[in-house]
Amino acid sequence: MNVFIIGIGLIGGSFARDIKKVLPNSRIFGIDANPNHLEEALSLSIIDEKADYSQLSQADLVIVSIPVDVMARELPLILDAVHDEAIVMDAGSTKSLICKTLENHDKRRNFLACHPIAGTEFSGPSAAIEGLYKGKTNIICEIEKTAFKLQERALDLFQQLGMRIRYMNPEAHDKHIAYVSHLSHISSFMLGKTVIDKERNERDIFDMAGSGFESTVRLAKSSPAMWTPIFKQNKENVIETLSEYIGNLETFKQMLEKDNYEGIYDEMNNTNKIKGILNGIPLNK
Repeated sequence: MNVFIIGIGLIGGSFARDIKKVLPNSRIFGIDANPNHLEEALSLSIIDEKADYSQLSQADLVIVSIPVDVMARELPLILDAVHDEAIVMDAGSTKSLICKTLENHDKRRNFLACHPIAGTEFSGPSAAIEGLYKGKTNIICEIEKTAFKLQERALDLFQQLGMRIRYMNPEAHDKHIAYVSHLSHISSFMLGKTVIDKERNERDIFDMAGSGFESTVRLAKSSPAMWTPIFKQNKENVIETLSEYIGNLETFKQMLEKDNYEGIYDEMNNTNKIKGILNGIPLNK
């Protein structure tokens, strides 16, 4: 099988590593706007050879893992280039615009809208991890618009990679992911900003930072080039989640100002149930 990975970073590179393992006879082609990424991916044996769009007619499977604003522009061109039995899937963190863009494409049946809920704060080919997707959830949107035999091929691959599957419409996906992913990234970036601004005057603040701070701001190391388009595409949902989050912060501040420590205890105690909700979700090291 000829597998084309467009965007050889953490997500695309990890798919390449895992596909090589479960489908050892496959050949992995890499396409990336950054020539250094292609050279690095070759040197790390993530891909077998460099490629470009002119070779997409050879593809049996195309995985597109590029920033979502670029993806909305490039996916129609990618679908134009593949043969009728090829399957093209994306890994974008927003789904509504992508699905809307492709709804009337002649090869919509060849496209599978996906969002693997996996990753780390690192980027580039060297960030690729073998086994990244094992036990992780892959959200699939509008599966009924993908040709059935192509669905089967994709689902078989996901099973071999050890992924769990959830089906969701694009609007529900974007609303829910704003809470559980997009908001956490904004929180991490803004906490990091708050501390950096303070550190300008208090140089020893980072000497006092412990593992709690490190884990909370871990996501602030994520790529702004990837996340800014995500916030743009999911603007309305992100604003809604931010408003609720800011409201909760303001309530906590007011309780502290009024010495309402019983209320603070109750807020934290009620929130402790999140331990049960998150139980079993592995953290990437």
